[in-house]
Amino acid sequence: MAKAVSKGTSIDRKAYIVTGPTSGIGRYTALALAKHGTVVLVGRDPVKLATVQKTIEQQGRRAMSVVCDLSEPRSVRRAAAEIVALNLPIAGLLNNAGIMQARPTKSTLGWDMSFATNHLGPFALTEALVPNLPDGANVVFVVSAVEDPERKPAVAAGFRGGRYISAEASARGEWKPGGAKRLGFDAYATSKQAILAAAMAFARETPRLRFNAIEPGLNPTTGLGGDDVGAFVRFLQRFVIPLLVPLLMPFIKILSTPKRAARVITKILIDSSGQTGVYYDEGGHPMQGSALVRDPTFQDRVVAETRALLATVPG
Repeated sequence: MAKAVSKGTSIDRKAYIVTGPTSGIGRYTALALAKHGTVVLVGRDPVKLATVQKTIEQQGRRAMSVVCDLSEPRSVRRAAAEIVALNLPIAGLLNNAGIMQARPTKSTLGWDMSFATNHLGPFALTEALVPNLPDGANVVFVVSAVEDPERKPAVAAGFRGGRYISAEASARGEWKPGGAKRLGFDAYATSKQAILAAAMAFARETPRLRFNAIEPGLNPTTGLGGDDVGAFVRFLQRFVIPLLVPLLMPFIKILSTPKRAARVITKILIDSSGQTGVYYDEGGHPMQGSALVRDPTFQDRVVAETRALLATVPG
């Protein structure tokens, strides 16, 4: 159930929803957005949600927590209903939560976990909330440039771009041949390709709202892999890499930090200029996705197939 424990203030006239708010980019963005209104924290772990909520409330601001597993459509629907029942003046939705698994796993429905979490979940949450969002509300998707097979840094890292066949095939963990050698790379790239395409389609479908996407840059300190990456990598992410990234950022354009990404994302979410259908880079400047993801026909196909797939899940 949604939980709120704080006194309202004058800034609470707006509300912002953040998925994946318990660590990394999501956490920093939630803390930043709390300066502009109520923050609805959406995540799987109620204990971690409570910790972030407490941090926000100790700063004299307002937050609410909604438990949701984005890999499960029924959980997403329940969470969306809870959010709507809060009757908040929602100014923005940040679809930030995501995973990248070294060893692909399946959801309880038997769907590829990366595709379910990174694409199907935010897609379903957005669709459920759209009818209740006021005109001009901003919806932002955190995506990744590794979906582009021509992206040189991604290719150098071993990615081969999104390998989308269909929504059903992706859910089964099937990708176009000729993909990456490392397990999980095709799943991640394809999930980000699909949700980026959907974001652009949503912008055309619903002009009363603002749909944009952002490539947050390479954030080596974030925990996309979770426990899957191993104890040594987690140690590096927590203690070693944070010291190196600021030194290297002036020389490697795509490098970023969760704090920097949060600043850019917050700026996009509170923007009132009416920009929509824009794909931003790590610095908040417009960029282009792959040739395929820019194709409106492909965008519409992804949306239609995703809707059909999600419709197969009752309840």
